[in-house]
Amino acid sequence: MNDKPYNRVLGNLRRAALGLLLVALIWIGRPSPVLFAIGLLLVVLGESVRFWAAGHLLKTQELVTSGPYRHTRNPLYLGRLFILTGLCIMANLPRGGSWIALALGWVFFFGYYLPRKERVEPDRLRRQHGEAYERYRKAVPALFPTPRAYQGGSPQPWSAARMLRNREHLMVIGLVFATLFWLWRMLAERGIV
Repeated sequence: MNDKPYNRVLGNLRRAALGLLLVALIWIGRPSPVLFAIGLLLVVLGESVRFWAAGHLLKTQELVTSGPYRHTRNPLYLGRLFILTGLCIMANLPRGGSWIALALGWVFFFGYYLPRKERVEPDRLRRQHGEAYERYRKAVPALFPTPRAYQGGSPQPWSAARMLRNREHLMVIGLVFATLFWLWRMLAERGIV
């Protein structure tokens, strides 16, 4: 079991570093129409998954087994992975920088982020929800969804209040801003605007 308390300072530093990297990526990115379109599809897919998941999640209060949680235990992380991939592709950094950024992002995601979450969260959820969580954990994959829905899933419908409580609307606003900025830059560099 992992009884180590959450280090808020380290968490805030990680978020700040990620934010600075994203701002740098957005600022120096030079999207091309094809890569912009491919990346945008992945970003929209990722945010759709996150938006759906955020409308079901009630953190630390209940074991969520409805909506996308019937197919993957971590739909928010799956959405984040799609968004990361889409943004790196959209950026079209010079000298293959987008592919380097994407490779580094995947190494961080699969080598540190997801393993850390899979070490910490199951222990907490097991202590909080006991055997119900164990059944769920054994039946539902950690990240990549299964087409077969979890049979013990709850009928909880999607909730705008839950989505707002999870602040997913802020992610949507940030992604819309980044996408519009890149679209404007792409069109301006081609003399269209």
